[in-house]
Amino acid sequence: MDISYILNHLGEERENYFNAVSPPVIQTSNFQFKRVDDLRKAFANEKEAHIYTRGNNPTVEILRKKIAALAGAEDALIFGSGVAAIAAAVMANVKAGDHVVCVSKPYSWTKRLLTKFLPRFGVETTMIDGRNISEFEKATQPNTRLYFLETPNTFTFELQDIEAVVKLARQHNIVTVLDNSYCTSLGQRCIDMGIDIEVHSATKYYGGHSDTVAGLLIASKKMTDRVFVSELLNLGAIISPNDAWLLLRSLRTLPIRLEKIRKTTEAVVDFIKQHPMVESLLYPFDENFPQYALAKKQMQWCGGLFTVTLKVKGIEEMEVFCNSLNAFSMAVSWGGHESLIIPTCSFYPKEHYDDSVYPFNMVRFYIGLEDPEFLIEDLKQAFAKIE
Repeated sequence: MDISYILNHLGEERENYFNAVSPPVIQTSNFQFKRVDDLRKAFANEKEAHIYTRGNNPTVEILRKKIAALAGAEDALIFGSGVAAIAAAVMANVKAGDHVVCVSKPYSWTKRLLTKFLPRFGVETTMIDGRNISEFEKATQPNTRLYFLETPNTFTFELQDIEAVVKLARQHNIVTVLDNSYCTSLGQRCIDMGIDIEVHSATKYYGGHSDTVAGLLIASKKMTDRVFVSELLNLGAIISPNDAWLLLRSLRTLPIRLEKIRKTTEAVVDFIKQHPMVESLLYPFDENFPQYALAKKQMQWCGGLFTVTLKVKGIEEMEVFCNSLNAFSMAVSWGGHESLIIPTCSFYPKEHYDDSVYPFNMVRFYIGLEDPEFLIEDLKQAFAKIE
């Protein structure tokens, strides 16, 4: 299906809403029925009917169709946050006594779900270095029901060999879930490679404007049917019709934004990695990246995130550099129009900065929609403060 058709026309039955070019926000909690039999039929298939917006809503339904088509999947569900989509994907496939294998250093709330929340209900998780398929093999137990992947992760960018993990999972009848927030479905074709459930923080590139929080769960119709009637309806972590409309708006420009981010990121990376104050740079499409060959094999697009380690003597110099940047906002998240940084030295008190998992002199950059020259000039003046 052509991407231009998906983004601009799929699911948009304009004759049903006064031939408006932009779909309406159906801002209602409830839907009425004129006949008992009509309500009866709706109850029989709430996922396809419109009864109550906690289940299905026309504005959200248009978004579901587009998200599924972009990923090459049968169906998609939209949640109120990325971690809600992640939690639903995991909880729909495990029960008390089951075991999960998860790659190390995933999104922090994924790790908390698996290591703090689910153990309360008898589900245990083994965290592994997913860069080696043998680690999956060693961690798999008779009661392993799910592999959770995040490739690449969004700070140090470790990758997993998706096709190898899928092959192993199928040998043991294990469900695979992959957080594809870094690449989007346009940049990494997880469903095509055999992943059972693809999840995203749609707050990032799909939203693209730092004004919407949302999550995506993309899978077969059989899988989404199961999640819908259980985790989505029971837990109610839904997206509002207005936020769904904001995502529809943002999808129109998704390929253009991704291309702009790619070009600018490449220019900024080329500048940074040659600077004398840079000790190392982590970026999957950099030729010196340890898993560069795998990145080029399974990723069609490399996002605007990269991490730099600076040659500074102490945390004070690190703070000077970060505080001197003007074009980069200091904030969590990424994927919007604005460029960002988040330094590891902000993760812990000054007096204990050597105790962190990450060195104090790392900073993650996100490149937004600004021109590269504007960002590079800002970096030059900030580097000058610590040289």
